[in-house]
Amino acid sequence: QVQLVESGGGLVRTGGSLRLSCAASGSRFIINDMGWYRQAPGKQRELVAVITPSGSSNYADSVKGRFTISRDNAKNTVFLQMNSLELEDTAIYYCNVKEKVFTRVVTYWGQGTQVTVSS
Repeated sequence: QVQLVESGGGLVRTGGSLRLSCAASGSRFIINDMGWYRQAPGKQRELVAVITPSGSSNYADSVKGRFTISRDNAKNTVFLQMNSLELEDTAIYYCNVKEKVFTRVVTYWGQGTQVTVSS
């Protein structure tokens, strides 16, 4: 069973920056893709960014050029650097980790961290 601990959310003004972290522990197998999703009030959860073990990444169009995802494979930790934050970035951000267990992929979610952007 993988445990995810998120940190780094908070309140920030528009144009500001925040850095989210998510540390995965307890895995006895391979940690595959790691990523961040977010859910704003009244909206569906959406992908923000994902990164593979080799460092390839994909971003939602709405955050390209402003957010950067990275990971430390030795520590099974994923980061999300968020710059030039906009009001529309306000949401609960969830860490998502995929563990490869033999031929299966098991998905884990963090508890979520609130990011609030104010004007």
